[in-house]
Amino acid sequence: MIDPKDLLDFIKERRSIRDFQPKQIPEKEIEMVLEAGRWAPSASNRQPWEFIVIKNRDILKRIARVTGYGWFIGEASFAVAIVGKPYISHNWYVVDTSLVSMNMMLMAWSLGIGTCWIGSMNKEKAKEILGLGHNDYLLTVLPFGYIRGAIPDPTDRNPLNRIVKEI
Repeated sequence: MIDPKDLLDFIKERRSIRDFQPKQIPEKEIEMVLEAGRWAPSASNRQPWEFIVIKNRDILKRIARVTGYGWFIGEASFAVAIVGKPYISHNWYVVDTSLVSMNMMLMAWSLGIGTCWIGSMNKEKAKEILGLGHNDYLLTVLPFGYIRGAIPDPTDRNPLNRIVKEI
């Protein structure tokens, strides 16, 4: 087991990264990111997901163009489209794939690889670029790359006494 204080410190240190070095990430590290996603919990262990690893520079740039704020996807070493399968777990596929994304983001951070959640995108256009079906749910496209520049300072968080209630 990991020391709980070390884990909490690690979680607090993670940042969203939007500037990547033009350097490829080794396959072993990509596989570790994917394994972390694969081991995410899911309702009834249904695992209603599929991962599309995007390394093709043209596709990365096309995806970047259909996002509202994800221009930096085009500069990533690779990206992973996290695709939910509603027909496998129609009530929980959004939650389950969200857990996948956090596992991937934490693994990437442990490897010195940056990423940033992309929420703003034209998902229908992105699905078309990726060749996804009408019934596939595109949760996000996570870009990954080695961090260029300084790691951003932490953003403010609400104190626990403002967000926690006991009953």
